[in-house]
Amino acid sequence: MLEQQSNDSQIQPLRDVWLRPRRVFRELAAKPIGAIDYLLGAAQGVVGVLALSQMVNAGAKLQVTEILAMALTSGTIAGVISLFFMTAIYARLSARTGGAANRQQVFHVLSYGSVPLTASLGFWLMTAVLAGPSAFMQTAQTTTDGFVILLLHAQFTAHILLTCWSLLLQVMGFSEILGFATRRALGFWALGQLIAVVFSVVIITVITHIIK
Repeated sequence: MLEQQSNDSQIQPLRDVWLRPRRVFRELAAKPIGAIDYLLGAAQGVVGVLALSQMVNAGAKLQVTEILAMALTSGTIAGVISLFFMTAIYARLSARTGGAANRQQVFHVLSYGSVPLTASLGFWLMTAVLAGPSAFMQTAQTTTDGFVILLLHAQFTAHILLTCWSLLLQVMGFSEILGFATRRALGFWALGQLIAVVFSVVIITVITHIIK
């Protein structure tokens, strides 16, 4: 009986992070970075490429299979690299702001905190199968039927809600591992995002200048 109660109380991070993020991140704090962290990072990258494909109307020029193949290859690499990049930023910020988090704890927050976002990959794939190239069009064509339009609106809404859920989990994760109040953790998260955006813009500008 005691063994069964012990098993029932064990945390399953991929399931429990949705509603009990603080406990999940406490449990993960002492655990090394593992394969699941990398898989979650890769899935984030795939979702990011699919969302970008929709924003640039890739469905007007490419087949669905081409878009999915591009997302699987470039998205996987970009997702893992971004995870390391953001971990470096937040770990440095942690040291600067008096937080006690180490790199592996930050890595866990960024990877497991993205579980809702990675779940949106299922909606992307379902929409791609049912709607075809229209799934990767920012604006629906006049010939698009009502079912596809409804499906696209549902997919977009689900993506936004799951993205916001992931951001909330990451903020709560930072609050837990840093010992910050939630409001301060939100500012910490936002500052890291701002630094990442500025750094990315500088890098892109430099690369563009070199190419020219």
